[in-house]
Amino acid sequence: MEIKISGKHLELTAAIEDYASRKVQKFPRYFNRVQQVEVVIDKAKNGYTVEIITDVERHNPFVATSTHEDLYACIDLGVDRSIRQLKDHKSKLRDNKHHTPIGGNEA
Repeated sequence: MEIKISGKHLELTAAIEDYASRKVQKFPRYFNRVQQVEVVIDKAKNGYTVEIITDVERHNPFVATSTHEDLYACIDLGVDRSIRQLKDHKSKLRDNKHHTPIGGNEA
């Protein structure tokens, strides 16, 4: 899994990159077909905006955006949203139930 971390309108420190990288490295626990994750951190007027773009095999990339006054809380919110997207996608792929009526024929 490839991880790219970039910043807009702010200087990325080693601590910020390390924190974001550690959080994003957990994604394969939830869905093992993650190919690439790109984290874009932007400094806005009233806080920070984090955009996490998760590239998954055989699917369009998932995009999770979060805004918060605290940078670390903003990263956490974005990671939580990305994990939710990955879990939902995995459950859709593994849904083996056949949704047919009890009578057996669809009307």
